[in-house]
Amino acid sequence: MVATTTEQLTALAATTVVVHPLVLLSVADHHARSVARGSSKRVVGVLLGQDNGKSINVANSFGVPFEEDDKDAKTWFLDHNYVEGMFEMFKKVNARERMIGWYHTGPKLRASDLEINELFKRYIARPVMVIIDVRPQTVGIPTDAYFAVEEIKDDGTETRKTFLHAPSAIDAEEAEEIGVEHLLRDIKDTTTTTLATRVSEQLSSLRGLSARLSDVQRYLADVSQGTMPVNHQIVYFLQDALNLLPDLADPALTASFASSTNDALLVVYLSSLLRAVIALHALVDNKATIGRAELEEDGGDKGKGKEKEKEKATGDTEKEPNKQPDAKST
Repeated sequence: MVATTTEQLTALAATTVVVHPLVLLSVADHHARSVARGSSKRVVGVLLGQDNGKSINVANSFGVPFEEDDKDAKTWFLDHNYVEGMFEMFKKVNARERMIGWYHTGPKLRASDLEINELFKRYIARPVMVIIDVRPQTVGIPTDAYFAVEEIKDDGTETRKTFLHAPSAIDAEEAEEIGVEHLLRDIKDTTTTTLATRVSEQLSSLRGLSARLSDVQRYLADVSQGTMPVNHQIVYFLQDALNLLPDLADPALTASFASSTNDALLVVYLSSLLRAVIALHALVDNKATIGRAELEEDGGDKGKGKEKEKEKATGDTEKEPNKQPDAKST
């Protein structure tokens, strides 16, 4: 059923789509096996899980044979018989996992998405569409969830079908967390230090923040130029975010930032001094240990030499009394 009323649209906008790591790994493997590198083609599959009303739990998925024409967006093929057969087999394995929607690897919405969504309404009344971005350079959550709705226009003209964006999140159960940790442990570079790892993670976070700020800047520029309509809810969120920003022109705030920075740098300076002193102390201890070992080796060699000389002298003295006198010839 397509949502049309304000209450239904509000309920859909408040619905959270929770995607499990198993689904992300399955989609990434599906895309890697089906699409050549450098290609802009996408893959399509079915999402399985539970629809709990205010939240949709996406716990499993499977790929579907799908083809589309790059030149004509209306020409596409999806094997719905394969969908029915696979879903019947999945029900035998786990009856709790039901068909809740479908996915594709986008990375953006396509013109044929509404038609594909209509096809999946044969199996579920409210299918959720999740776009999973499998590009390696993507920073942030790689999922975008959408519901098909009918947009009602204020001028009384004919309604049209469109997609409503819904919040999405990544969540994992205990078993999945253990599996993901082992997987990351296998692919993690063990030569890097913890500090380097933390710096790289912070750099990735800053890149993601920069990308989000760029999106906000583009949206505001489009609104100011009149190419996009004003969304008052987005404007309210931006006002709240800007009101939370500190006033960097305040002298007290500047002094507190400088004091905090000086304290952090002082700790770094003292840590560097202690590290240098400990390294020098370890070097001195190493030299002393090596010197003592060399002295012990030299003393042991001299003692062995004296013992050998003493044994030789003792052997010579023992042999002399046993020496028989030569017989005189008569």
